[in-house]
Amino acid sequence: MTCGIPVSAKSESYTRMSLIELSATEALVKIRSGEITSEELVKAYLDRIDQVEGEVQAWAHLDPEHALEQARSLDAHRQAGGATGPLHGIPVGVKDIFDTKFIPTENGTVLDSGRLPKEDCRVISLLKEAGAVIMGKTVSTELAVTGPGKTRNPHNPAHTPGGSSSGSTAAVAAYMVPLAIGTQTNGSVIRPASFCGIIGFKPTHGLIPRNGVLHLSSSLDSVGTFGRTLEDIALLTECLVAHDPADPYTRARARPALREVLVTEPPFTPVVGFAKTAVWDQADEATQEAFGELVDILGDDCHDLPLSEPFDHVLDMHRNIMSADLAKNLARYFDRGKDQLTSPLREAIEYGHTVLAVDYNTAIEGRDLLNSGLDSCFDHYDIIITPAAPGEAPKGLESTGNAAFNTLASFCGTPAITLPLMDGPNGLPVGVQVIGPRGDDARLLRNAHWLMQRVS
Repeated sequence: MTCGIPVSAKSESYTRMSLIELSATEALVKIRSGEITSEELVKAYLDRIDQVEGEVQAWAHLDPEHALEQARSLDAHRQAGGATGPLHGIPVGVKDIFDTKFIPTENGTVLDSGRLPKEDCRVISLLKEAGAVIMGKTVSTELAVTGPGKTRNPHNPAHTPGGSSSGSTAAVAAYMVPLAIGTQTNGSVIRPASFCGIIGFKPTHGLIPRNGVLHLSSSLDSVGTFGRTLEDIALLTECLVAHDPADPYTRARARPALREVLVTEPPFTPVVGFAKTAVWDQADEATQEAFGELVDILGDDCHDLPLSEPFDHVLDMHRNIMSADLAKNLARYFDRGKDQLTSPLREAIEYGHTVLAVDYNTAIEGRDLLNSGLDSCFDHYDIIITPAAPGEAPKGLESTGNAAFNTLASFCGTPAITLPLMDGPNGLPVGVQVIGPRGDDARLLRNAHWLMQRVS
């Protein structure tokens, strides 16, 4: 089964199928001009959800009338001459770990069943300020860690969609929404985007505020964005950049001009570093061969980038920080209901209890060392490419897949993006992970755009 969209016949009036074929950027232009309404767009997506949700199961909470009420209000505001925001009338899916007023936020666990936050988190407020329609809450794995939810891969429901942002990724891939948000602490944006064949973007750590989002690890958690085009990724991400005093990792800064920079030509042909990393042997043979072909296509613009010995320890350092932080930040769930947690999550928390302070602090210091090494790499290379996942989405729903290829960017806080540039031997998508220097998210998007054009 595939949730690909057939090419619909164009006519003077848009059909609901053709509406969901529009990118968010295209739909926004048509809403602002009055060519279509937000209500028409939301109805088209609700029709699509009716068609495929039974098989994909991307939604944790969906109230069609609430979504339509938002759309009608936004349409009335525009028709009355009101100002329109950068996401005016565009539906967005939200991972079910972002607090939403009036909509349950259950964090993927029965221990939060029926939980109804009193306030929107900062990211939801930013979405509403931009004029977005909060379409509903998408499925998260258990407490955004390892325990799979009900969601299935839109390309083949016998395969995992990845995680932990399972529902957000699948909803975009299945054309149930044009945009969605998720989070990544290890591989929860980059890997599922690869498995589902869409674009997933994890910005520089601290670019998007996390107050009111389920807290796993302050030094690792990042809010990420999903879309089907780079223009849509830039549009959504740009709206979410903000300083929040409640999130000490954010800082006051001008919003990066992601959309403006994205469409400009690089002043020089980007130099690409191909890093196999210490986990290269975990990539499938087909993935290794595909990257060999990609390197050949890029020719003299791509060079092997060997990383020094300290990078070999990134998995262990990341595990020590993440597990210790899980033990601290998920203690309220462990203490009152550990028997209702899955075994892998209990084991991760229990391992966190054993992490010594010296090992935790050594890992924190190790990140500075690795970032210094990456800064030196980016003095010579514009982007680094490496697999987004070992290969295609694994068959079965017991696991969300291997995140080893995503750990480096999560640990170091660098921006990373998945580009759907490959197919595996079973016809399922395989993504290319592109990593850029910290704080230069706009240049990463521009170079990712160049890479997609070069390979297409």
